[in-house]
Amino acid sequence: MHTLTRTSTTEMEVTSIRLERELKEKLKELSGNQGYQALIRDILWNYIQQKSGDYYSAVSLPEIRATIAATAQQEERCALTGKAIPLNSAMLLGFTLTGAMVPLSMDSLS
Repeated sequence: MHTLTRTSTTEMEVTSIRLERELKEKLKELSGNQGYQALIRDILWNYIQQKSGDYYSAVSLPEIRATIAATAQQEERCALTGKAIPLNSAMLLGFTLTGAMVPLSMDSLS
């Protein structure tokens, strides 16, 4: 998950959200020591960054286990460098150790 600058909870606005009990329990399980409310904030910030174009899934080179050649069907952002990959450009799809598939620019592995 993308690292964000932490704001003191005293500077945050209180809001209410209704969640299914099962969803809340799953969030608690996934959040560990972070707490589920902090996890929800991280999820929401990542969503905002993705929709605004400011986000890219940052990975490090040792996390890439394999790549395959691909063509960008929409504008992408390289997960290693953050560099834009234009529509219809040659790119790579990198498979990470966790099984995720991430976009990579052609020169990002060199």
